[in-house]
Amino acid sequence: MSQRSLILILSLIFTNPVYAHEFWISPVKYEIGIHEPIEAHNRVGQNFVGGSYYFLEKDTNRHEVMQTGKIIKVTGRNGDRPAFQLEGLPNGLAILVHETTNSTLTYRDYEKFKGFVKHKAFKGLPQAHISRGLPKIDFVESYSRFAKSLVAIGDGVGQDVSVGHEIEIIALINPYTDDVSNGMHVQVLMEGRPRANVQVELFERPFNSDGEVQISLYTTDINGIAIFPVTGGHEYMLDNVALIPIEPKVEGDPVWQSIWANLTFYIPNK
Repeated sequence: MSQRSLILILSLIFTNPVYAHEFWISPVKYEIGIHEPIEAHNRVGQNFVGGSYYFLEKDTNRHEVMQTGKIIKVTGRNGDRPAFQLEGLPNGLAILVHETTNSTLTYRDYEKFKGFVKHKAFKGLPQAHISRGLPKIDFVESYSRFAKSLVAIGDGVGQDVSVGHEIEIIALINPYTDDVSNGMHVQVLMEGRPRANVQVELFERPFNSDGEVQISLYTTDINGIAIFPVTGGHEYMLDNVALIPIEPKVEGDPVWQSIWANLTFYIPNK
């Protein structure tokens, strides 16, 4: 059996994402020379620590890079790790984009659902679950992930933009070129509209070190904007999740759909 075949078999067995963990794009380097190859891992884990997952076409809806409004498809092969492997790009800010297909989870323990709802600060839950007459065990949720990462090619000049994800986080300040002394500004969108008064979870750590991960919670304003302080030499991950009710057509269909937005970037030492 070839090494690639073995990798693919193992990935099919072990790379089903662990639910309620973050999914993020983890660049090998956030600052890259012009036309230097780009590599980035797809990771799943908790507290900004997670394993690198192989690229699998069956689990992928979008896998691309956007730069200066141009979409560049990344041709992944099943078993690729890092999942993102791309030849170099010209000068400017590159937005790495990954969207998963839908997966499902069956809740066997209602306390886990309640814990998830509490952690993500979903308003009106779990009361809405009970009011819909749904069972406390053996109910199904579907989920999908929408991840972005900002990488500076050359001087990294440019601006993060909406990539059309169902839910996404947009950096309103370029972390590589703009003044961040008054904090980093981001905006959360869902179906192209600002998500007001929702929780954004922020993970921070020194890049390429074993430094401790700091976790903070922020709430967006009426325009879906959150502002937080940043430190040079640190990388950041932002997470925002929406939980949407679904009416099942047949028994066993999902009754909830969760959609996860994620954004990673780095603040250079200036």
